[in-house]
Amino acid sequence: MKPRPPYSTDDDPDAAGEAPGPYDGESAEDGLWFLPGPDPEAETDPFAPPLPQAPRQALFDLGDWRAAEAARAPPRAGRGPRLRRLGGRVETMGQGAAERLAQEEAAALSWWTGDRISPDRIALWLAWRIGAAGEDGEALIRTAWAARRLSAPRKVGQGRAAALAAHLGLDADLPSGLMEDFASLLPGSGELGAVARGCLACQLWRVLDERPAHLRDIEAAVLGVRLGLGVEGAALGFLPLTLAGIGALTGGGPVERRLQAWIAGAQNAVLSALLKLDRLRAWRAQALAACADLSGRTPVLLAEALSRHPMVAVPQLIAETGASRPALHRNLGLFEARGLVREVTGQGRFKVWAARV
Repeated sequence: MKPRPPYSTDDDPDAAGEAPGPYDGESAEDGLWFLPGPDPEAETDPFAPPLPQAPRQALFDLGDWRAAEAARAPPRAGRGPRLRRLGGRVETMGQGAAERLAQEEAAALSWWTGDRISPDRIALWLAWRIGAAGEDGEALIRTAWAARRLSAPRKVGQGRAAALAAHLGLDADLPSGLMEDFASLLPGSGELGAVARGCLACQLWRVLDERPAHLRDIEAAVLGVRLGLGVEGAALGFLPLTLAGIGALTGGGPVERRLQAWIAGAQNAVLSALLKLDRLRAWRAQALAACADLSGRTPVLLAEALSRHPMVAVPQLIAETGASRPALHRNLGLFEARGLVREVTGQGRFKVWAARV
Protein backbone atom coordinates (compact mmCIF):
# COMPACT_ATOMS: atom_id res chain seq x y z
CA MET A 1 0.00 0.00 0.00
CA LYS A 2 1.33 3.36 -0.98
CA PRO A 3 1.89 5.63 2.05
CA ARG A 4 -0.23 8.88 2.38
CA PRO A 5 1.78 12.07 1.83
CA PRO A 6 2.27 14.21 4.90
CA TYR A 7 0.17 17.44 5.51
CA SER A 8 1.68 20.54 3.99
CA THR A 9 3.12 22.96 6.54
CA ASP A 10 3.67 25.70 4.01
CA ASP A 11 1.84 28.93 5.00
CA ASP A 12 1.53 29.95 1.39
CA PRO A 13 -1.84 28.65 0.13
CA ASP A 14 -0.74 28.97 -3.49
CA ALA A 15 2.13 26.55 -2.89
CA ALA A 16 -0.33 23.80 -2.05
CA GLY A 17 -2.63 24.74 -4.90
CA GLU A 18 -5.56 25.54 -2.57
CA ALA A 19 -7.88 28.56 -2.23
CA PRO A 20 -7.14 30.97 0.65
CA GLY A 21 -9.02 30.35 3.89
CA PRO A 22 -10.93 32.86 5.98
CA TYR A 23 -8.01 33.43 8.34
CA ASP A 24 -5.33 33.71 5.69
CA GLY A 25 -3.61 37.02 5.37
CA GLU A 26 -4.75 39.54 2.76
CA SER A 27 -2.85 42.07 0.85
CA ALA A 28 -3.29 45.79 1.38
CA GLU A 29 -5.15 46.01 -1.91
CA ASP A 30 -7.89 43.62 -0.75
CA GLY A 31 -11.06 44.95 0.97
CA LEU A 32 -10.94 45.74 4.69
CA TRP A 33 -13.49 44.40 7.17
CA PHE A 34 -13.62 47.84 8.84
CA LEU A 35 -13.98 51.38 7.51
CA PRO A 36 -10.64 53.15 7.34
CA GLY A 37 -10.26 56.41 9.22
CA PRO A 38 -10.03 59.75 7.47
CA ASP A 39 -6.81 60.73 5.88
CA PRO A 40 -5.28 63.41 8.11
CA GLU A 41 -3.69 65.07 5.09
CA ALA A 42 -6.93 65.28 3.10
CA GLU A 43 -9.38 68.20 3.34
CA THR A 44 -12.44 67.23 5.43
CA ASP A 45 -16.01 68.43 5.04
CA PRO A 46 -16.94 70.70 8.00
CA PHE A 47 -20.50 69.33 7.91
CA ALA A 48 -19.47 65.68 7.95
CA PRO A 49 -20.26 63.72 11.12
CA PRO A 50 -19.55 64.04 13.93
CA LEU A 51 -20.98 67.57 13.81
CA PRO A 52 -19.90 70.25 16.28
CA GLN A 53 -22.12 70.37 19.40
CA ALA A 54 -23.42 73.45 21.14
CA PRO A 55 -22.05 74.09 24.62
CA ARG A 56 -24.21 72.73 27.44
CA GLN A 57 -25.97 75.39 29.49
CA ALA A 58 -27.66 75.26 32.89
CA LEU A 59 -31.45 75.29 33.02
CA PHE A 60 -31.42 78.39 35.20
CA ASP A 61 -28.99 80.85 36.75
CA LEU A 62 -29.27 80.90 40.53
CA GLY A 63 -27.66 84.34 40.61
CA ASP A 64 -30.51 85.78 38.51
CA TRP A 65 -33.08 84.35 40.90
CA ARG A 66 -31.26 85.74 43.93
CA ALA A 67 -31.04 89.16 42.33
CA ALA A 68 -34.74 89.10 41.43
CA GLU A 69 -35.63 88.04 44.96
CA ALA A 70 -33.54 90.84 46.45
CA ALA A 71 -35.26 93.38 44.18
CA ARG A 72 -38.67 92.21 45.42
CA ALA A 73 -37.74 92.25 49.13
CA PRO A 74 -40.15 95.05 50.28
CA PRO A 75 -43.31 93.39 48.87
CA ARG A 76 -42.19 90.08 50.32
CA ALA A 77 -41.79 91.66 53.75
CA GLY A 78 -45.30 93.12 53.55
CA ARG A 79 -46.86 89.78 52.68
CA GLY A 80 -45.54 87.95 55.77
CA PRO A 81 -47.92 89.43 58.42
CA ARG A 82 -50.93 88.87 56.18
CA LEU A 83 -49.95 85.25 55.60
CA ARG A 84 -49.37 84.67 59.33
CA ARG A 85 -52.81 86.13 60.00
CA LEU A 86 -54.30 83.71 57.50
CA GLY A 87 -52.51 80.78 59.15
CA GLY A 88 -53.76 81.81 62.57
CA ARG A 89 -57.32 82.10 61.30
CA VAL A 90 -57.14 78.61 59.78
CA GLU A 91 -55.90 77.22 63.10
CA THR A 92 -58.81 78.88 64.90
CA MET A 93 -61.48 77.76 62.45
CA GLY A 94 -60.20 74.19 62.07
CA GLN A 95 -59.24 71.82 59.27
CA GLY A 96 -62.49 72.52 57.41
CA ALA A 97 -61.28 76.04 56.59
CA ALA A 98 -58.05 74.67 55.11
CA GLU A 99 -60.00 72.15 53.03
CA ARG A 100 -62.28 74.89 51.70
CA LEU A 101 -59.35 77.03 50.62
CA ALA A 102 -57.58 74.02 49.09
CA GLN A 103 -60.63 73.19 47.00
CA GLU A 104 -60.99 76.82 45.91
CA GLU A 105 -57.30 76.90 44.94
CA ALA A 106 -57.55 73.63 43.01
CA ALA A 107 -60.60 74.91 41.15
CA ALA A 108 -58.69 78.06 40.18
CA LEU A 109 -55.71 75.98 39.03
CA SER A 110 -58.06 73.94 36.82
CA TRP A 111 -58.80 77.09 34.82
CA TRP A 112 -55.09 77.44 34.11
CA THR A 113 -54.77 73.81 33.01
CA GLY A 114 -57.94 73.99 30.90
CA ASP A 115 -60.00 71.53 32.98
CA ARG A 116 -62.32 74.20 34.52
CA ILE A 117 -63.80 72.31 37.45
CA SER A 118 -65.96 74.10 40.04
CA PRO A 119 -65.36 73.83 43.81
CA ASP A 120 -68.77 72.20 44.29
CA ARG A 121 -67.86 69.31 42.00
CA ILE A 122 -64.52 68.87 43.77
CA ALA A 123 -66.22 68.70 47.17
CA LEU A 124 -68.83 66.22 45.92
CA TRP A 125 -66.17 63.94 44.49
CA LEU A 126 -63.93 64.08 47.55
CA ALA A 127 -66.75 63.41 49.99
CA TRP A 128 -69.04 61.05 48.08
CA ARG A 129 -67.33 60.18 44.75
CA ILE A 130 -70.12 61.88 42.82
CA GLY A 131 -69.75 63.53 39.41
CA ALA A 132 -66.96 61.73 37.53
CA ALA A 133 -69.17 59.82 35.11
CA GLY A 134 -69.18 62.50 32.41
CA GLU A 135 -66.70 63.31 29.66
CA ASP A 136 -64.63 65.45 32.02
CA GLY A 137 -64.36 62.74 34.66
CA GLU A 138 -60.58 62.51 34.36
CA ALA A 139 -60.29 66.28 34.67
CA LEU A 140 -62.38 66.18 37.85
CA ILE A 141 -60.21 63.43 39.34
CA ARG A 142 -57.02 65.37 38.53
CA THR A 143 -58.37 68.55 40.11
CA ALA A 144 -59.62 66.69 43.18
CA TRP A 145 -56.17 65.13 43.51
CA ALA A 146 -54.69 68.64 43.59
CA ALA A 147 -57.12 69.65 46.35
CA ARG A 148 -56.09 66.62 48.43
CA ARG A 149 -52.39 67.33 48.00
CA LEU A 150 -52.79 71.01 48.90
CA SER A 151 -54.44 70.17 52.22
CA ALA A 152 -52.19 67.19 53.01
CA PRO A 153 -49.98 67.50 56.12
CA ARG A 154 -46.29 68.07 55.64
CA LYS A 155 -43.91 65.18 56.33
CA VAL A 156 -40.57 65.71 58.02
CA GLY A 157 -37.55 63.58 58.68
CA GLN A 158 -37.11 62.35 55.11
CA GLY A 159 -34.45 62.65 52.46
CA ARG A 160 -34.50 65.53 50.01
CA ALA A 161 -36.02 63.62 47.10
CA ALA A 162 -38.48 61.81 49.36
CA ALA A 163 -39.62 65.07 50.96
CA LEU A 164 -40.25 66.62 47.54
CA ALA A 165 -42.06 63.50 46.33
CA ALA A 166 -44.28 63.58 49.43
CA HIS A 167 -45.78 66.88 48.27
CA LEU A 168 -47.17 65.02 45.25
CA GLY A 169 -47.91 61.79 47.09
CA LEU A 170 -45.40 59.99 44.89
CA ASP A 171 -42.65 57.48 45.50
CA ALA A 172 -39.20 59.06 45.35
CA ASP A 173 -37.80 55.95 43.59
CA LEU A 174 -39.55 56.55 40.29
CA PRO A 175 -38.26 54.44 37.39
CA SER A 176 -37.60 57.53 35.28
CA GLY A 177 -35.46 59.21 37.94
CA LEU A 178 -37.44 62.43 37.47
CA MET A 179 -37.69 63.18 41.18
CA GLU A 180 -33.98 62.61 41.73
CA ASP A 181 -33.12 64.99 38.88
CA PHE A 182 -35.56 67.57 40.21
CA ALA A 183 -34.17 67.30 43.75
CA SER A 184 -30.58 67.66 42.54
CA LEU A 185 -31.34 70.82 40.55
CA LEU A 186 -33.70 72.65 42.91
CA PRO A 187 -31.86 75.00 45.30
CA GLY A 188 -32.18 74.33 49.01
CA SER A 189 -34.19 76.42 51.43
CA GLY A 190 -31.02 78.21 52.54
CA GLU A 191 -30.04 79.17 49.01
CA LEU A 192 -33.31 80.84 47.99
CA GLY A 193 -36.36 82.21 49.79
CA ALA A 194 -39.53 80.16 50.01
CA VAL A 195 -41.61 82.19 47.54
CA ALA A 196 -38.87 82.40 44.91
CA ARG A 197 -38.07 78.72 45.43
CA GLY A 198 -41.70 77.80 44.82
CA CYS A 199 -41.79 79.84 41.62
CA LEU A 200 -38.58 78.20 40.41
CA ALA A 201 -39.85 74.73 41.37
CA CYS A 202 -43.01 75.20 39.30
CA GLN A 203 -41.07 76.21 36.20
CA LEU A 204 -38.34 73.60 36.68
CA TRP A 205 -40.87 70.75 36.95
CA ARG A 206 -42.54 71.89 33.74
CA VAL A 207 -39.17 71.73 31.97
CA LEU A 208 -38.12 68.32 33.30
CA ASP A 209 -41.46 66.50 33.01
CA GLU A 210 -42.03 65.27 29.46
CA ARG A 211 -45.66 64.23 29.88
CA PRO A 212 -48.57 66.12 28.28
CA ALA A 213 -49.28 69.58 29.62
CA HIS A 214 -52.57 68.69 31.36
CA LEU A 215 -50.71 66.13 33.50
CA ARG A 216 -47.50 68.07 33.99
CA ASP A 217 -48.81 71.54 34.81
CA ILE A 218 -51.12 70.59 37.68
CA GLU A 219 -48.24 68.83 39.46
CA ALA A 220 -45.92 71.77 38.81
CA ALA A 221 -48.41 74.20 40.35
CA VAL A 222 -48.97 71.98 43.41
CA LEU A 223 -45.21 71.74 43.97
CA GLY A 224 -44.84 75.50 43.59
CA VAL A 225 -47.49 76.50 46.11
CA ARG A 226 -46.48 73.80 48.60
CA LEU A 227 -42.82 74.80 48.55
CA GLY A 228 -43.66 78.51 48.45
CA LEU A 229 -45.36 78.58 51.84
CA GLY A 230 -42.31 78.64 54.10
CA VAL A 231 -42.88 78.87 57.85
CA GLU A 232 -45.73 81.40 57.73
CA GLY A 233 -49.19 79.94 57.76
CA ALA A 234 -48.02 76.36 58.25
CA ALA A 235 -51.53 75.30 59.27
CA LEU A 236 -52.79 76.11 55.78
CA GLY A 237 -50.40 73.75 53.98
CA PHE A 238 -49.88 75.81 50.82
CA LEU A 239 -49.34 79.35 49.60
CA PRO A 240 -52.55 80.72 48.03
CA LEU A 241 -51.67 81.76 44.51
CA THR A 242 -54.64 81.75 42.12
CA LEU A 243 -57.67 82.56 44.29
CA ALA A 244 -57.79 86.03 42.71
CA GLY A 245 -56.73 85.03 39.18
CA ILE A 246 -54.16 82.95 37.31
CA GLY A 247 -51.81 85.81 36.42
CA ALA A 248 -49.08 84.35 38.66
CA LEU A 249 -48.82 81.29 36.41
CA THR A 250 -49.00 83.07 33.08
CA GLY A 251 -46.14 85.52 33.62
CA GLY A 252 -43.21 85.20 31.21
CA GLY A 253 -40.05 86.98 30.20
CA PRO A 254 -37.03 87.61 32.43
CA VAL A 255 -36.71 86.05 35.86
CA GLU A 256 -37.57 89.29 37.67
CA ARG A 257 -40.82 89.69 35.73
CA ARG A 258 -41.87 86.09 36.36
CA LEU A 259 -41.13 86.37 40.07
CA GLN A 260 -42.96 89.69 40.23
CA ALA A 261 -46.08 88.10 38.74
CA TRP A 262 -45.79 85.19 41.19
CA ILE A 263 -45.50 87.49 44.23
CA ALA A 264 -48.33 89.74 43.05
CA GLY A 265 -50.60 86.74 42.55
CA ALA A 266 -49.75 85.43 46.02
CA GLN A 267 -50.51 88.80 47.62
CA ASN A 268 -53.92 89.02 45.98
CA ALA A 269 -54.69 85.36 46.72
CA VAL A 270 -53.82 85.66 50.43
CA LEU A 271 -56.10 88.68 50.72
CA SER A 272 -58.86 86.80 48.89
CA ALA A 273 -58.44 83.83 51.26
CA LEU A 274 -58.79 86.11 54.28
CA LEU A 275 -62.00 87.56 52.86
CA LYS A 276 -63.39 84.08 52.18
CA LEU A 277 -62.76 83.01 55.77
CA ASP A 278 -64.31 86.26 57.01
CA ARG A 279 -67.47 85.44 55.05
CA LEU A 280 -67.49 81.93 56.48
CA ARG A 281 -67.12 83.26 60.02
CA ALA A 282 -69.88 85.80 59.37
CA TRP A 283 -72.14 83.02 58.07
CA ARG A 284 -71.56 80.98 61.22
CA ALA A 285 -72.57 83.93 63.40
CA GLN A 286 -75.62 84.57 61.21
CA ALA A 287 -76.66 80.92 61.34
CA LEU A 288 -76.36 80.77 65.13
CA ALA A 289 -78.43 83.96 65.45
CA ALA A 290 -81.03 82.70 62.97
CA CYS A 291 -81.56 79.44 64.83
CA ALA A 292 -81.74 81.03 68.28
CA ASP A 293 -85.53 80.71 68.26
CA LEU A 294 -85.39 76.99 67.40
CA SER A 295 -85.62 74.47 70.19
CA GLY A 296 -83.17 71.68 70.90
CA ARG A 297 -79.46 71.32 70.25
CA THR A 298 -79.74 70.09 66.65
CA PRO A 299 -79.78 73.56 64.99
CA VAL A 300 -76.56 74.63 66.74
CA LEU A 301 -74.81 71.34 65.92
CA LEU A 302 -75.99 71.62 62.33
CA ALA A 303 -74.60 75.15 61.98
CA GLU A 304 -71.25 74.05 63.41
CA ALA A 305 -71.02 71.07 61.03
CA LEU A 306 -71.87 73.18 57.99
CA SER A 307 -69.16 75.69 58.92
CA ARG A 308 -66.57 72.89 59.28
CA HIS A 309 -67.28 71.00 56.04
CA PRO A 310 -67.63 72.39 52.51
CA MET A 311 -70.48 69.92 51.91
CA VAL A 312 -72.36 67.46 54.10
CA ALA A 313 -75.05 64.81 53.70
CA VAL A 314 -77.54 63.55 56.25
CA PRO A 315 -75.68 60.27 57.04
CA GLN A 316 -72.56 62.27 57.81
CA LEU A 317 -74.53 64.68 59.98
CA ILE A 318 -76.09 61.79 61.90
CA ALA A 319 -72.63 60.42 62.71
CA GLU A 320 -71.24 63.80 63.77
CA THR A 321 -74.16 65.33 65.65
CA GLY A 322 -75.93 62.24 66.97
CA ALA A 323 -79.27 63.74 65.94
CA SER A 324 -82.02 61.70 64.34
CA ARG A 325 -82.72 61.72 60.62
CA PRO A 326 -86.18 63.39 60.93
CA ALA A 327 -84.72 66.14 63.13
CA LEU A 328 -81.93 66.85 60.66
CA HIS A 329 -84.28 66.90 57.67
CA ARG A 330 -86.61 69.28 59.53
CA ASN A 331 -83.81 71.67 60.50
CA LEU A 332 -82.22 71.56 57.05
CA GLY A 333 -85.58 72.60 55.62
CA LEU A 334 -85.73 75.50 58.06
CA PHE A 335 -82.16 76.53 57.22
CA GLU A 336 -82.96 76.43 53.50
CA ALA A 337 -86.11 78.51 53.97
CA ARG A 338 -84.08 81.13 55.85
CA GLY A 339 -81.43 81.29 53.13
CA LEU A 340 -78.64 79.69 55.14
CA VAL A 341 -77.97 76.50 53.13
CA ARG A 342 -78.32 75.24 49.57
CA GLU A 343 -78.69 71.79 48.07
CA VAL A 344 -75.97 71.13 45.49
CA THR A 345 -76.94 67.90 43.73
CA GLY A 346 -80.42 68.77 42.49
CA GLN A 347 -81.60 65.25 43.33
CA GLY A 348 -84.76 64.25 45.07
CA ARG A 349 -82.90 61.74 47.23
CA PHE A 350 -79.36 61.46 48.61
CA LYS A 351 -79.09 65.25 48.89
CA VAL A 352 -75.90 67.07 49.77
CA TRP A 353 -75.95 70.42 51.53
CA ALA A 354 -73.55 73.37 51.71
CA ALA A 355 -73.56 76.65 53.59
CA ARG A 356 -74.73 79.60 51.49
CA VAL A 357 -71.56 81.64 52.06
